[in-house]
Amino acid sequence: MDSNQTTPHILEDFKINVKIKLSALWATVMFCYVYGDIFSLFVPGRIKDLMHGQMGIGPTTPSNLLVFSIVLAIPALMVFLSLTLKPKINRLLNIIMGLVYTIIMILTVLASIAPWWIFYIFLGVLEIIITLTIIWHAWKWPRS
Repeated sequence: MDSNQTTPHILEDFKINVKIKLSALWATVMFCYVYGDIFSLFVPGRIKDLMHGQMGIGPTTPSNLLVFSIVLAIPALMVFLSLTLKPKINRLLNIIMGLVYTIIMILTVLASIAPWWIFYIFLGVLEIIITLTIIWHAWKWPRS
């Protein structure tokens, strides 16, 4: 008798390496950042403000664009670094960057409280949960 006929069909599962989990979490938070920025273009008056050189924090300047580029480049780099760095520095960097981005998103959510920005608050809360999950996985990094 075939063993498949006598045993229940159990779906195979396997343990996912912490580096892959961290990398996937950083990729997920990046998607939320991108979607939030794209959706913000649909808020009435937003494109007009952008065309007149106004960002969410004030005038659009080369320095502000550089700062925002750096702020968004770090999570993108963390997707790669989480897979490639040695465990000790990887763990520390994920805890620090997870904490930094949790704080950034808490401040962003608090500054976005307005009816047209409810989507941004939702994504911000989701990003906070994801970055806290990054910190938790890095903190609980398995020991050998």
